[in-house]
Amino acid sequence: MQLRLINPNTTAGMTATIGEAATRIAAPGTRIIATQPDAGPVSIESHFDEAVAAVGVQEEVLAGEREGTDAYIIACFGDPGLLAARELTRAPVIGIAEAAFHMASLISTRFSVVTTLGRTAIIAEHLLAQYGFAHHCRRVRAAEIPVLDLEEDGDAALVRIIDEGRRARDEDGIGAIVLGCGGMADLTEEITEAVGLPVVEGVTAAVKLAEALVGLGLGTSKHGDLAFPRPKAFTGRFEHFSGLMPRQ
Repeated sequence: MQLRLINPNTTAGMTATIGEAATRIAAPGTRIIATQPDAGPVSIESHFDEAVAAVGVQEEVLAGEREGTDAYIIACFGDPGLLAARELTRAPVIGIAEAAFHMASLISTRFSVVTTLGRTAIIAEHLLAQYGFAHHCRRVRAAEIPVLDLEEDGDAALVRIIDEGRRARDEDGIGAIVLGCGGMADLTEEITEAVGLPVVEGVTAAVKLAEALVGLGLGTSKHGDLAFPRPKAFTGRFEHFSGLMPRQ
């Protein structure tokens, strides 16, 4: 089984971090291909960042289709370009926010999310409503750390995430915590030990869900809105999408 793990930002260190976390949790026989777009934002912290990064995500899916990829994971908690990516393939495509919400709801009746910045907390709240998990989530909390601090000042970032996790435990009446950034993929054990609650991290959750879907023989439906895009002409910088014919 080959899973293509797409980091939608262009920071190579973060791609390596999430790739290593995914490889550790993957089943024997699962091959993780961790990759990132050639161009785009170095971190994703806004709607604008997500919109730019989403194009790179589609290009990575198309590259994976040429390689016969079995499933894809979009390793950013905003799930940028998720539905568009599902249009391009019959393989499962899983966003790490959606995966984490599903897993947390299976082990607790209420959870809180601990993410990076206040503005991305709002984006997470939109996703909770979109995916139907708003009633499971008590609060989305921000540790107020820039995403790249997870790479550049990891020890200080970890302290702030743990502090916010403890506040969530003590104040929110929850049974689990969801980590709201792909860059936190390697912090689960330390946060779990420090907070004393189950901690769900989206990259590793998505790996296990992808393996399950492939094992069950389930792929993205091509009936309705997730059918392959109609081939058409694109202009300018997107001309390479013209006459697009994804793997059938």
